[in-house]
Amino acid sequence: MTKPTYFPRLAAERPDIALCRASTFVARAGETHAATQGLGVGQQLVLKMLDAVGACSQQTLSEELRIDRSVMVSVCDDLEKSDFVRRERNPRDRRSYAVTITDMGRERLREAEAAIPAYLDATFAALTAAERRQLTTLLGKLLVPAGARPGGPAAHRT
Repeated sequence: MTKPTYFPRLAAERPDIALCRASTFVARAGETHAATQGLGVGQQLVLKMLDAVGACSQQTLSEELRIDRSVMVSVCDDLEKSDFVRRERNPRDRRSYAVTITDMGRERLREAEAAIPAYLDATFAALTAAERRQLTTLLGKLLVPAGARPGGPAAHRT
């Protein structure tokens, strides 16, 4: 088998392609890791956000975590069946549900989070600690909406 020579050149020319392929690699690694933990990536993200910010609507979870609304419903259904979250009518908006993490959900989150450092070390082994921090910073910049970036379109409005 010959050593690949084209893709590294393509990735250097097209950061979008490189990012898509890297994203697929990391997503697969994340799902494989999650399967060993018995808690899906989306489920863990929901528990983590609820633990950090408190009760919120499924719509807010969906928007903040960038999980499709229809997927969020099944994520919350599964978490509720496992007694990791509680859904109650939102007293401020009776059309929505407030999702709240339970004590069991907090415990399950702590267990899952304990395995994250080893997973990250294995997944990002090709990068030094400084490169990982730099990658995180750069990806964070890409995830800020264009209008909210310094010097972005919103910055030029008067």
